Amino acid sequence: MLTRVRTLSFFCFCSIALIAVGCSNGSGSAPGLPQRGGLDRGVSPNTTPVQHIVLMIQENRSFDDFFATYPGADGATTGKTHKGKTIPLQMRNLAALDIDHQYSSFTKDCDLQGSACQMDGFDLATINGNPAPPNYAYQYVNPDQIQPYWTIASQYILADHVFQTQGSGSFTAHQDLIAGATRLNDHESVIDTPSSSKSWGCDAQQGTKTSLITTALKYEQYKGPFPCFTYPTGTLRDLLDAKGVSWRYYSPPHKGNTGGGAIWNAFDAIDAVRNGPEWKTNISVPETNIYGDITNGTLAQMSWVIPSEVDSDHPHKTKGVYTGPQWIASVVNAIGTSQYWNNTTIIIVWDDWGGFYDNEPPPFFDKQGGSGFRVPMLVVSPYVDRGKVNHTVFSFGSILKYVEETFKLGSLNTTDKPAKTMMPMFHYGQQPRPFATIPADRTKAYFLRQPPDYDPVDSE
Repeated sequence: MLTRVRTLSFFCFCSIALIAVGCSNGSGSAPGLPQRGGLDRGVSPNTTPVQHIVLMIQENRSFDDFFATYPGADGATTGKTHKGKTIPLQMRNLAALDIDHQYSSFTKDCDLQGSACQMDGFDLATINGNPAPPNYAYQYVNPDQIQPYWTIASQYILADHVFQTQGSGSFTAHQDLIAGATRLNDHESVIDTPSSSKSWGCDAQQGTKTSLITTALKYEQYKGPFPCFTYPTGTLRDLLDAKGVSWRYYSPPHKGNTGGGAIWNAFDAIDAVRNGPEWKTNISVPETNIYGDITNGTLAQMSWVIPSEVDSDHPHKTKGVYTGPQWIASVVNAIGTSQYWNNTTIIIVWDDWGGFYDNEPPPFFDKQGGSGFRVPMLVVSPYVDRGKVNHTVFSFGSILKYVEETFKLGSLNTTDKPAKTMMPMFHYGQQPRPFATIPADRTKAYFLRQPPDYDPVDSE
């Protein structure tokens, strides 16, 4: 048995052609699907006071790696190995080695037997294709080193059942957070990292290829197109533009690119944005520009915020500097002490599991490489309960659905369509709660002083 702080687990298997989910969780609805009756407390997208959403995307951490011992959460302090042993998770520093976390890593960690992940293959983890130190993936971060995240959780919402769209790495995870999926046609989706490490989108070097996963779950490495996409269903950008809702994508610069943070900007892989006028008007580099927009009253209605490498929580043991929790706190504090507090929702999510152990198996399988493993999500708003752990099964599609519902955009009809709504966690009828500063030993002034590091946030 796993040693858990709290246990809430279910698993079912779905076999679908695209993205529709068709299995039961015992209540007559599929995991990830809205329950009949939809929103509770009389809340509806037509009555929301929210005028701004800020989505902050951090890097490569499983839920257990950050919140294994958080009170009331579904965390674990032990894990199973492929040899049937139960071993303790070791408490470690935030500094860490970068464990491989592509699709092949997902299938190995999952150890699919029949229709269920055994979650016992993490002892087979590799680093750059070589065996990781023994049981290295079985760890969790010392809470003292990520205290701002725990403080945010204690003041707002920690969601402990949020799953990646795909069992893959950062490139497709960031695509999922603007498009809901990476489906190119009725039988193929992009998965894993493009073949070029220089740039991942339309700025990639000539000859760069993507990898595919087919609806038969066949993995085709580097058999896909150049990473400059026009998805058949579009992206949130298309829905936002159609309704006249302003948006901005903040990302760090990268040495040698064309000025837009191209190696770590999801919209660099979207042809209509990269090769259109919005590349200059809606892409904001560096990422610290968000501070000025908050101060100047020019914050867009929808914002994506991508950190620099040292601020991203991405494992990089050689750097010696980890300021991700302080970076997040500084932006939350900037919004919380501004004119935007009463009408803004801040969502903080980690893009993939980073190869680290997690105890909770994915809630379903589809034919596009998903769902992936569990990652943390924090929701900051003056309209949510204080210090509540939300156990609803959410996906990245739930985040897109929340944006769509808030701004009345309609649906992309990708993973947003079957995803559960986030609306029930909000109490829009109440008076907005006053903001309390999140303590952190580095503030906005520190991040504004830091020169760009020009490193890609991730290369996997």
